[in-house]
Amino acid sequence: MDISVITPARIHIGRSGPRMTTKELLKFRQDHAIAMDAVWSHVNEEAVEQLGFKIINTLIKDKEEYIRRSDLGRKFSEETLEDIKNTCINHPTVQIIAVDGLSSPAIDANLKDIYGILIDGFKHKGISIGTPLFVRYGRVATMDAISEVLGAEITILLVGERPGLATGESMSAYMAYQSSTDKPESQRTVVSNIHNAGLYPVEAGAQIIHITEIMLNEKKSGVELKI
Repeated sequence: MDISVITPARIHIGRSGPRMTTKELLKFRQDHAIAMDAVWSHVNEEAVEQLGFKIINTLIKDKEEYIRRSDLGRKFSEETLEDIKNTCINHPTVQIIAVDGLSSPAIDANLKDIYGILIDGFKHKGISIGTPLFVRYGRVATMDAISEVLGAEITILLVGERPGLATGESMSAYMAYQSSTDKPESQRTVVSNIHNAGLYPVEAGAQIIHITEIMLNEKKSGVELKI
């Protein structure tokens, strides 16, 4: 049996003497290059704006600083927070945030499909949605500050995952009930591995809507939420 049809993991790849075969070496170098490009590339912000997202920036100035200073990728200036509060819908039931994270191609490849499902699904359920935000040079914890300033009940953050050697387009959805900077990381519920060779964006969107309903009923998230 060809094990490559079961998993993209590098197992049972064969060898030539003490080394991997030329075919596998070239594939490894190709996948490594894809992962590097995913980290250093930028999201197509024109496409994000066309979806209706308001673009904001963390304290990070460029990609190099983003890689070196993860702490600044979790913070906003006071001016940015004030702008969010004054220009976005306050106290939404659901606040959707997209973040470039460590894989910009993940946003380019998946955001349109998953966002469309979320909008339609929440509308069908009668769940109100806030002003969608795209965070440039952001980390997961940016959802906490945004939730606090807007008073969101459920915050959903869609972020490009750290790329591996199987794909450079994988996205995760971090979800939290009354997300707060005072709460630990364990407040978050995660749906991961969202891409066309993993959990399809459409299927992930349906899962996120279902989990959101449970969170609203249970008024909790993360390790406290039993699904």
